[in-house]
Amino acid sequence: MRDRCNTSQLNVLKAPYSQWQVLLNGSLRIRKCLKTFSKAKEPPPLQNDQPFSRLTQPRTSCSPLCLISDVFFGWATDLANSLGTVNVSFKTSGAYGFAAYTSVWLSLPHRSASNEYFTIPGFPEHCRFHISQLSSFVRAADGTDSWDSLKLHVWCVGPLIPADALKNSSTSDLKVSRQRAGKELGFSAKKCLEWLDSQGSSSVIYISFGSQNTISATQMMELAVGLEESGKPFVWVIRPPVGFDLKGEFRAEWLPHGFEEIMSKRKQGLLVHNWAPHHCGWNSVMESLSQGVPIVGWPLAAEQAYNSKMLVEEMGVSVELTRVVQSNIGWKEVKEGGEMRKNAGEIKGKIRGSIRDNDGDQGKEKGSSVKAMEDFVAALLSKKQDSAKIN
Repeated sequence: MRDRCNTSQLNVLKAPYSQWQVLLNGSLRIRKCLKTFSKAKEPPPLQNDQPFSRLTQPRTSCSPLCLISDVFFGWATDLANSLGTVNVSFKTSGAYGFAAYTSVWLSLPHRSASNEYFTIPGFPEHCRFHISQLSSFVRAADGTDSWDSLKLHVWCVGPLIPADALKNSSTSDLKVSRQRAGKELGFSAKKCLEWLDSQGSSSVIYISFGSQNTISATQMMELAVGLEESGKPFVWVIRPPVGFDLKGEFRAEWLPHGFEEIMSKRKQGLLVHNWAPHHCGWNSVMESLSQGVPIVGWPLAAEQAYNSKMLVEEMGVSVELTRVVQSNIGWKEVKEGGEMRKNAGEIKGKIRGSIRDNDGDQGKEKGSSVKAMEDFVAALLSKKQDSAKIN
């Protein structure tokens, strides 16, 4: 981020890794867009022909106000120090999940718990967590790492989803789906929308486990049986189960005999192979609730179990089917209640209100995300001014 001294702008640089072709170069107003770097574990070589070298050659007298990098870019802190600025880590998860994950890492409360339920520092006494909500890495932690020195100041922004996704129209959905450049759709967006339009309003179940996760072959079979027995229309973005290449060919043996053909003939189910414009985890939470759609949770990794807990217990917009890939599930139908849809509708309004700016909404208060971004920039400017006085 470069302060031009009256206008805060964001210079987005492409990480110099051919396998992570993620971002376009440019300068964007900070209040309108927040871009992040892709995941990478090794620091980039700072050569003159690489984009990071531009940070050492400012086009104005104002030095970089900060770097904003993905939380996985640990090397960005050293890069920021070399440029005389600070690195701000960007975490793509929600505040609740991130707070729970961080608190558990810092205190490891389950190690001293008398049973499978326990509380964690920073959360109310009635908010109890279960050992099954912890990843295998957290359960194995013994407190000898350096997390005890972690201190954070957090600004909550979002939802970070395309603005067109907040419009209620099929054409906007089609436009959003086209923004995923470089990906081969497993099903044409137009055909999918036509199939959806043939179904009743608010009747379709959407099933996706994201681009990095999948479920076991046994779970996949049970899920398929449950969907068929329910009679509910569904769209399932389906990939090979655990233990197989996620990008490999899908085998019919992983589903009940003739399942895909039967679902297609009945016009009950649409199976999308390969890739679809889908997410899992916090992105899917934002995409669903921004449309007022309740959720059936199946947390698999990272902070997803904490997200699911919040959605079920705090917001009342979800039911949890099971957890992780080692668990067992039956094929019984999970029924969604009207109260969940009502709650999801209320959350929808709050999400859209969070990004409201005074520019187009006269008389309405700025949204929480807009305020957070302004506070973030103000804090950085104040820090910079204080440093200048000392020096």
